[in-house]
Amino acid sequence: MAEEDITPIQEASDEQPDSLVPEEAHAEAPVKVHPVEPASVSEVAPEAAAEAPPVVDETKNWYIIHTYSGFEQKVADSLKGRAQAFGFSDKIGQILIPTEEVVELRGGKKVTSKRMLYPGYVLVQMEMNDQLWHEVKNTPRVTGFVGGGNSPVPLSSDEVNSILYRQETSAKTPRPKMTFEKNESVKIIDGPFANFSGKIDEINGDRNTLRVLVTIFGRATPVELDFLQVEKM
Repeated sequence: MAEEDITPIQEASDEQPDSLVPEEAHAEAPVKVHPVEPASVSEVAPEAAAEAPPVVDETKNWYIIHTYSGFEQKVADSLKGRAQAFGFSDKIGQILIPTEEVVELRGGKKVTSKRMLYPGYVLVQMEMNDQLWHEVKNTPRVTGFVGGGNSPVPLSSDEVNSILYRQETSAKTPRPKMTFEKNESVKIIDGPFANFSGKIDEINGDRNTLRVLVTIFGRATPVELDFLQVEKM
């Protein structure tokens, strides 16, 4: 992931050429297969509890720092400790590791967990000056600020709001853990067509569903499935 570009991944296109669908499949309506209902009490990972959004502080701006991948939380903890030890805690506001909640199917149950939106990046709310720039940049496992060299450019309000909005909405409606692409081969793992395989013919990102062409009795049949009902081959 490039330092200057942390734009969220776009959803796959819904467009598909008719030539990819076998002739006999056009005459058939997609078979709708609904996922098995989860148990009454879903398995939810402890770390998936919703967190309160960062407090707005108009005296400080948001900056992005780049870290070693996998050390985002250690950097956040180290930065808090250094702020206390070196007396600049009043210049540091919120420290945010953007995450989103994702859901997957395990043993017929929906399991929710968290994943980082931008691995290797941490957002810091701070009053920027030369000394503070130096202190943050020299925090262990920090490689530097994103953009601007010695004078980093703060995030705009729209950029910050976009990140916070995505984090908040994922807590209410977790995203599928996997992403798919058109013509990708998948195996069905849930429902009456379990253990069948086929190719993705259409992706509906709004509904989190796929239309998969499955060969049944020698004929390619379109089957509508939930994202959670398939896995990549």
